[in-house]
Amino acid sequence: MSNLENAKSSVPASPPPLRTWDFAQTATGGLIAYAVYTLTLWFVLAMYDGADTSLAFEAYGVAFIAASVLPIAVLWIAIHMVRRDFAEYLALNWPSSGELLRAMAITAVLLLAETLTGYVVGPVNVSPNPYVNANWGLLTFLIGGCIAVPVMEEFVVRGFVFRGWSQSFLGPVGSIALSSVLWALIHMQYDWLGRFWIFVTGLALGYFRWRSNSTWLTVMLHSAMNIVIFFAMGLYA
Repeated sequence: MSNLENAKSSVPASPPPLRTWDFAQTATGGLIAYAVYTLTLWFVLAMYDGADTSLAFEAYGVAFIAASVLPIAVLWIAIHMVRRDFAEYLALNWPSSGELLRAMAITAVLLLAETLTGYVVGPVNVSPNPYVNANWGLLTFLIGGCIAVPVMEEFVVRGFVFRGWSQSFLGPVGSIALSSVLWALIHMQYDWLGRFWIFVTGLALGYFRWRSNSTWLTVMLHSAMNIVIFFAMGLYA
């Protein structure tokens, strides 16, 4: 064997390219995750059907927490099937302090604009409204609606869906736009004004995810917004 052949044989083989689910496969995975979430949510709420209205907070809190676990399991299976690391695929990276501060400032402006719009055209209508006869279930509802659900939704939308769609024919900008439209439409408990602001928020979160390569950043922002809205709605009720 010549020296050239020896040199070639000693060069390590390059690792195979990382596989990413394509547009249709990503859409299917996201749809399955949300279907599992919805079915679990309905099932848990059905268990509370007929219970005293004082358990409304507890019912929604438990439902949100329970329903947020299984979709993440769906994502784990889908990512495992392409032999990718779960955290790497979903971009579970911690943002820098500068990225976090800038994103929080922009988010605060969006919340202010939404609030001012509410004063002009009226508050956003949400149905059903669980703010009745609050009891100790308030903490459960807070954890479910302001932590568990934001984690699940960001993992699905800005994590899994953005990963697949941004590397498809849509590109990052198209992925942000389409996922924001769909994210707004699935929030059927809001009126059209509420869905408009969810769409705008989705655009902002998608942009933050793209520029920072951090889904944890969008989780923190989503959670913070839900907490602000949660207490604002509580005071209003």
